[in-house]
Parts: sequence; C-alpha cells; structure tokens
Amino acid sequence: MPMNSEQQQQFFDALAERKTWVLDYLAQDRRKTLFVPEDIHDAVYSYVMAGGKVLRPCVLYFACGAVGGDERLATPAAVAVELFHTWTLVHDDIMDRDPLRRGQPTVHEEFRRRALERPGYTESEAQHYGMSIGMMTGEVQHGWAVSLLSELYDRSSDNAEVVLWLIQYLETEVLLALVGGQTLDIQYTKASIDTMSEEVVFDMLWRKTGALYQFAGMAGAMIGLNIANPKHPKVKAIADFTGGCGTAFQLQDDILGLIGDEATLGKPVGSDIREGKRTVILCHAFQKATCVEKQLMLEVVGNPEASDDKVQRVKQLMIALGGVEYARVLAEQRIATVMDNLDVLPVSPYKQYLINWAEYLIGRSF
Repeated sequence: MPMNSEQQQQFFDALAERKTWVLDYLAQDRRKTLFVPEDIHDAVYSYVMAGGKVLRPCVLYFACGAVGGDERLATPAAVAVELFHTWTLVHDDIMDRDPLRRGQPTVHEEFRRRALERPGYTESEAQHYGMSIGMMTGEVQHGWAVSLLSELYDRSSDNAEVVLWLIQYLETEVLLALVGGQTLDIQYTKASIDTMSEEVVFDMLWRKTGALYQFAGMAGAMIGLNIANPKHPKVKAIADFTGGCGTAFQLQDDILGLIGDEATLGKPVGSDIREGKRTVILCHAFQKATCVEKQLMLEVVGNPEASDDKVQRVKQLMIALGGVEYARVLAEQRIATVMDNLDVLPVSPYKQYLINWAEYLIGRSF
C-alpha cells in the first residue's frame, strides 16, 4: 500500500534527520586535516557534501532501531557505509566516463578542469591528472570508511566481535561483489545483446547495488542486537529484505537513466545507451524489436559517437517496445517478494520506515 501524505512526510523527515547525523559526524572527524593537498581535500568531500540521498546509512539506522537497538550508537557504521558507497561512485564515474554527478562535475572532470587552469598542463595531461585524483580520492574514502567502522567499537558494550565481523565481511564479500559486478558491467557492454539473459543481468545488478544494501541492513541489525551472526532470524530477514530491495533500486535507476529529468537526476539522461549498458530495459526491448529496429539498436547502443537524434530514436524504441514498463513491473515484484521478510519484526516506527523505504525506491524520480 503506497504511503499516505502523513507517512510520506514522516519518512522524509526521518531521512533528513539521519542525513544530518551523517554529515555532522563527517564534518567533525579529526582526520579531515590530514587530507592534503587541497585537491585531495576538496575531492574527498565533493560528492559527500553535494546533496546525495544518504539512503544506505538510513537503512542501517532503521534496521538497528527495528531490532530494538539504539540507532545513534550505529552512526560510525552508517557513515562508513556512505563513504564506502561514495568511493565506488568516484571510480564508477571514471570507468563510465561520466562528466556529471549530482548536478556537478564528477571528480575526474572537475580536476581535469582545474589542471587546465594551471600552467604546464596540456589537455591529455589534464585528463590524466583528473583520473589520477579520482583514483586517489576513492582510495582515501575507502580507507576512511574502514577506519570509521572501527570507531563502532565500544568497550562497555563488548561489541568487538560485531565490529571485526562487519569489517571483514565488508572488505571481502561486499567488496568483491561490487568489483565483480562493475567488471561484468563493463564486459557486458561488448556482449551481444541477444545473448544476455535476464538472470545474468540480475546477478550483475545485485553485485553492483544489492550487496551493499544487504550489508547496510545486516550491519544495522547486528549492531542493534550486538550479535555477529548473519543467520540470526532477524539479521537474515532484514539482510534478505534490503538486498532484494537494492536490486529493485537499480532497476528504477535504469528507468530514470532513460526517461528521468536531467536537471533532477544531475547527470545526462541517455548516457547508458551510448555506454552500451546491458539493462533489463534494453534486453527486453531488443527481444521485441523488428529486424530493422534491432539493427538501429546495434548501431547506436555502445557507440559514444552516436548522434543525439539516433540516441533519442533508440530511447523511444525502448519505451515503445515495453522495456521501461517491464522493468517497472519487475521492480515492484521484487519489492513484493521480499516484503514478507519483515514479518519477524515487531511493529515499530522503524519497521514502518523500512516499508516506506522500499516503496520509495520504486516510486522516486531521482
């Protein structure tokens, strides 16, 4: 059942409040003085302070509260998850050659521009500098995330086992899932569209997005229960729920990447077509296309030099052939499938926030 206006306002207020907790914690961290020179400092903070939704930390907070924990004690872990997500965005933008993120230049693009304003840089040298700053920024954010996660340790609550388990899991299973998913995403851009099965695409989506959402839910529940057991009924239920919702989130992302508003999204709409992204939308539309339509798709998808007119034609084809509607239905089905996992949780505002979050993922416009 969709949120009513009162629930919607309460949910958005809850997101805004927890976003403040995350940003305040980041702003107060004593290590920010170590981020030198100025380019590294500015790059590390650029995405974090650019108005992201901070959904992953909020999921961690909600999961912690839903099992009866004190969510404010989970703040180091919530901030760590946001930074971990952020470094993957910085590197993802380099790999996708994206010029915009959240309505501003991506890290590698911003520092390419800055280099060109300085003496001694040619265009190629400026591009190399921008990518170098992007790579190092991701490394700093990754390390910072793990360091912050260690700050979760509290001698009085004897939670060392939980902290160590979360760090190990994040740096093995989650990291390798993300890297594997991103690698597959790149490889698939060169794979024949007609050979891509829905199962293969869904596996990639889970690795790229579902794995970190699963971790956020799992971490919040473990912290709230102070137990390092992924098989605990409540931990597993929340992890399965948030991981499944994460895949639905990526489906909605793919929809918005095709039909969203550029000003709202903060990045170019249609760039997935030029990059050759193998989305559920594309694969479904290709199966329904005529021979002539398939030929146009093969000519345009994955072609960075494709004209705006041809990209628009392929975009309209993908919509007309039912790709967008098909992905939307799949996202809704995925949410419905995992919703029953929350039955093990007692009724609480936090449980309701998790439900509202799932509904928000497939109804959002950015």
